[in-house]
Amino acid sequence: MRERQPRRPPPGRRATPLAIPPLAPSTRDAAGRRVVELVAAPGTSSFLPGVATPTWGYGGLPFGGPTVRVARGDDVVLRVTNRLPETTTTHWHGASVPARADGGPHQPIAPGATWEASWRVDQPAATLWYHPHPHGQTERHVLRGLFGLFLVDDDDDDSGWVALPSTYGVDDVPLVLTDRSFAPDGSFDEQHRNAVGLLGDTVLVNGTVAPYLDVTTTRVRLRVLNASSARSYRVAFEDEAPLTLVGTDGGLLPAPRTVTGVVLTPGERAEVVVDVAPGRRRVLRSLSHDLGAVNGVTRAAGADDSFDLLELRPADRLTASPPVPARLSRETPLPEGDRTRRFVLSNNRINGRAMDMSRVDEVVPAAATEVWEFTNRHTLPHNMHVHDARMQVLDPDVPAGERAWKDTVAVPPSTTVRALVRVGPHTDPEVPYMLHCHLLRHEDDGMMLQFLVVGPGQRAATTIASHDHG
Repeated sequence: MRERQPRRPPPGRRATPLAIPPLAPSTRDAAGRRVVELVAAPGTSSFLPGVATPTWGYGGLPFGGPTVRVARGDDVVLRVTNRLPETTTTHWHGASVPARADGGPHQPIAPGATWEASWRVDQPAATLWYHPHPHGQTERHVLRGLFGLFLVDDDDDDSGWVALPSTYGVDDVPLVLTDRSFAPDGSFDEQHRNAVGLLGDTVLVNGTVAPYLDVTTTRVRLRVLNASSARSYRVAFEDEAPLTLVGTDGGLLPAPRTVTGVVLTPGERAEVVVDVAPGRRRVLRSLSHDLGAVNGVTRAAGADDSFDLLELRPADRLTASPPVPARLSRETPLPEGDRTRRFVLSNNRINGRAMDMSRVDEVVPAAATEVWEFTNRHTLPHNMHVHDARMQVLDPDVPAGERAWKDTVAVPPSTTVRALVRVGPHTDPEVPYMLHCHLLRHEDDGMMLQFLVVGPGQRAATTIASHDHG
């Protein structure tokens, strides 16, 4: 099959201001909990001139969703109402939540129903996101537009978060990267998959084609999410000028790191701070990069492509931004793992098995730190996401005190990636969390397993009930 290349705007087409997802409104209930209401519903969007595209969205948006913002220490209630014509779920990707609030395949929301998730936020500042997770249908639901950012703030004075650019939509800007192809009738093309998944020929940033951002400060913090189902990106300036990496999936780095680009596979996030000069326009691009795969597979994952993502248009006079702190996070590195679990990835299976909603694959002690070893015996790239967990990749070239916090880890073909994994403190001997490839076609094809987290004295269930645990 001929690989689809991202299209550039037609000659003469004007660039479009970057859409900024609105912040989701919240209220406080009688118990003082922060309550956020989200409605998933069909809509219609216009991405290309004169073309109407049927889409799905959250919170009144026809495509995508509002940014949910909470703070560490908040007791939160997230209510999701489904006005779609089919059952969906809403998963809080990267959030430390009880299994019953996770929003995975065991918490379905039928058409017309409302599902409620509640928990106390107890994790450091981080850029998370939310999206559907219905078993076997995740790629299609995300493709149609069901996704949004989920930001956690942490006002701890010992954290560099408070000194970073933080005015949402001004100098703290979300960039949600997705790609789509269009059928002749204007609908999204949901058929032309390759072995990696759906690869679109039109790149959208916050749902905007060919976006630009008016900049008013000397530094801008960009929170970049790869919400594509298959495409990977290498986010960089056109001249590969330095970027300052300050955060990854699970939160801030211990200290800022100067990089020339950041590779993001589906589901991964990065926070970068960029410097701009008055009146000097700069272009953020996705550059070709190496996924450790053979050429045909690299093309299928979009890694051979180079294209513009966002034009930064600084004003002639800019407000000075404070310097990036030398120290961002004082979290201690994870200790050595208590045990090692091994997961072999091949033929869209984990350890040779396809996902079974009733099977218990692993039982993990609460708050345990373990080594999870992912070995890719496939010719395809994979990336493994662990629910309710934070990870640090064991790289001999990275000292323990400089490791990044992750929840989604790329595993190139013919490699083994070892990570320290700390599961959350929440226990439930009956309701599981998921471990799966975040290339969404692979997840839907069965590259997923489930694990129970148990506390002292708890006996894990031997099978999982196939009904809503919400």
